[in-house]
Amino acid sequence: MTRSLRVDAVLVQAVIAGALSFAHLHDLAAAAGQTGWKAWAYPVSVDLLLVAAWRRLRNDGPSRLAWCWFLIALVASLGANVATAGFLDLAHPPAWLRFGIAGWPALAFLGGTLLAHSPTTAGPALGPEPEPEPEAVEVVPAEPDSAPEPGPVTEPEPTPALPAAPEPEPAPAPPVPAALVDHARKVADAHRAATGTRIDTDTLRARLGVPAPMADAIAAQLA
Repeated sequence: MTRSLRVDAVLVQAVIAGALSFAHLHDLAAAAGQTGWKAWAYPVSVDLLLVAAWRRLRNDGPSRLAWCWFLIALVASLGANVATAGFLDLAHPPAWLRFGIAGWPALAFLGGTLLAHSPTTAGPALGPEPEPEPEAVEVVPAEPDSAPEPGPVTEPEPTPALPAAPEPEPAPAPPVPAALVDHARKVADAHRAATGTRIDTDTLRARLGVPAPMADAIAAQLA
């Protein structure tokens, strides 16, 4: 079973464009005085620098370094294509063209070295070291046999009862003048005659205008 070959138009276009650019770079280098294998090395150097810069852009993302060398290689390739289209007299190349062709190897070597050995990603930012997490402590339950035996329970001693406070002795009755007792008896008789009941201590104190202890003492003598 034969496998059918598919022709990719984009790939064919790329091969044709690469071959033309390669030939133009060779013709330009030969016109500037680079003969033999040197003339063929120039297009290889330009194309390899262009591919290396494009690969750096695809793999590591956009960067100033990759874009700079990609544009340098692209200008060199496009400049050769334009220069060989009749814009320059290749039989008598100008001095600046000879200068550029002579300095290209050092420039291409510098670009290839930077693209190959420059760091692609920045190192991790220095910051405070994370604190170590505390180790988990495994709690092992004590075995029943190893538990200490409870000692004898001592009962607390009873607190002695406080002695009862002595009852306060009754205050002695204040002395009552005899004249005040006679006047109180008259007031009590008048109250009994008016109401038919015995006068109480509060009424007697109000009628006489004396303090409560003295009124109690007078009521005791009237009884």
